[in-house]
Amino acid sequence: MHTISVSPALHRRALDGVGALVTRIGPADLDRPTPCAGWDLRRLLAHMIGQNHGFAAAAERDVGTEAFADRPVGDDLVPAWTASADAVADALAAADAREGRTVLLAEFAEFGRIPARIVLGMHLLDTAVHGWDVATALGVPYRPDDDVVAVTLDQAERIPAGPARERPGAVFGPVVPGGSDDPWLRALRLLGRDPDGR
Repeated sequence: MHTISVSPALHRRALDGVGALVTRIGPADLDRPTPCAGWDLRRLLAHMIGQNHGFAAAAERDVGTEAFADRPVGDDLVPAWTASADAVADALAAADAREGRTVLLAEFAEFGRIPARIVLGMHLLDTAVHGWDVATALGVPYRPDDDVVAVTLDQAERIPAGPARERPGAVFGPVVPGGSDDPWLRALRLLGRDPDGR
């Protein structure tokens, strides 16, 4: 299976798409439930910002899982998101520009060191699907541009299905059944999301 190449510019577009959603969030929205079981929007955003900083740190040097810890959000949500998005975009772009650069992701240590271009795709997928989670919590439509969707689906098709998805703490829930020719809806189902809201 051919891997779709991910550029830093495309990764930045995915981050900017989520950033546009973040600017729409008001204090009263933070208690809204999300498609992530047991997480309200406040917890989801804390996770997303923490992951941004974690990926940024890992792109620059080897770090432990503490680098990926949630970053609680408050009244400074927009600047906090923007700072985290800028950090991860810049760090992954710099890592990608260094020929042969590999990244050790503490949360995926069993896979060893991963080429920076692959890590770009992994973080793009994470960004895009959590963008859908945020939009769903807000009750607004969200669909990344076609290039971001294509990479997200390509990445999603590489994530193994099976019993590991049903364990507590699994990164992605079980694949959601349903047929569609729409690549975005297919990607969401492969990543354990139900675009039909069941």
